[in-house]
Amino acid sequence: QVQLVESGGGSVRPGESLKVSCTASGLPGFPSVGYCMAWFRQSPGKEREEVAHVDSEGVISREAFTEGRFTLSREDNAPNTLSMTMVNLKPEDTGMYYCAAGPASRDHCGSGDWTEAYWGQGTQVTVSS
Repeated sequence: QVQLVESGGGSVRPGESLKVSCTASGLPGFPSVGYCMAWFRQSPGKEREEVAHVDSEGVISREAFTEGRFTLSREDNAPNTLSMTMVNLKPEDTGMYYCAAGPASRDHCGSGDWTEAYWGQGTQVTVSS
C-alpha cells in the first residue's frame, strides 16, 4: 500500500521559516524504479498549484512565485523523504501543502499532469501576524 505522509506544517509569522517533509512508503519498485516527487499547495479560495518538484534524476524545478525562498532537499540515506524548507514566508503562502509522487515512466514532472500520481493528505501552513 502506497502512503505519502506529510509533516512539519504549522503557524508562523511573516518572515519566519518552516520545513515540511514528505515520507513515501510502498512505492512500487522504489528505489530501483525512479520516481518524480513534488510539492503542491492549495490556498483558500484557489486551485491547487505545483510549488516544486524533483525528477528521478534529481533535477529540481520550482515555480516562479517561490522566488528562491523554497528549497527542496533529500537525505542521501532517506531517498524516500522529500523535504522543503521555506524561508521568508508570506501570508499568501498560507495553504494546505501536499506531496505527490509518480514513477518516471509516467512523466509527471515533464508533463505537469499529476492526476494519476500518488498523493498525501496534506499539512497545513498558516502565515499570519
